[in-house]
Amino acid sequence: MTPGTQPPANDVDPNDDESGAASLRVPLTAVLTVIALGGTLDLILDKPAAWLSFHVLFELAMVTASLSGVAVLWRRWRGAEHSAQSLRQTIASNRAEQEAWRASAQSALDGLGQAINERFSGWALTPSEREVALLLLKGESHKRIARLTDRSERTVRQHAVAVYGKSGLRGRAELAAFFLQDLMLPEQDRRP
Repeated sequence: MTPGTQPPANDVDPNDDESGAASLRVPLTAVLTVIALGGTLDLILDKPAAWLSFHVLFELAMVTASLSGVAVLWRRWRGAEHSAQSLRQTIASNRAEQEAWRASAQSALDGLGQAINERFSGWALTPSEREVALLLLKGESHKRIARLTDRSERTVRQHAVAVYGKSGLRGRAELAAFFLQDLMLPEQDRRP
């Protein structure tokens, strides 16, 4: 990964579970419907003399519970689908907002990227150290950097120590502050 590239996003795709839920919906509904129909058919075929017998009440309870289960499951599935759709819209909106920000700030980001790269050159960082330093600036943990760069966490820590040593900084906070401490909001947006 080079200093201007983005690490892979950890986005959760709400569409991943939809096929699993849909595949369960039909068989579960079918089973509960068969139970309800079987209980109803059994009652009709038995032609009970007394409707208040244990057998009749038990079968009526099974039929009622099965039909109630179907109704509750379908209502909850509809609610879950509505929530998933809302989540998809929120994610799309957030992505659009992020892309709009990136587009509007691209020249500033390019300039900051160039300035960071020049400072890394001034510190004589190796390509591996540059990559680790940039990911540290982005706020990634050592463990995540190890996964993103296909290195061991120990190697990432060694690169981080080398970055701090070559830069004369004492850690991640000072590294971030080195590049961002003079970053200010525009005059009109600052509090008086």
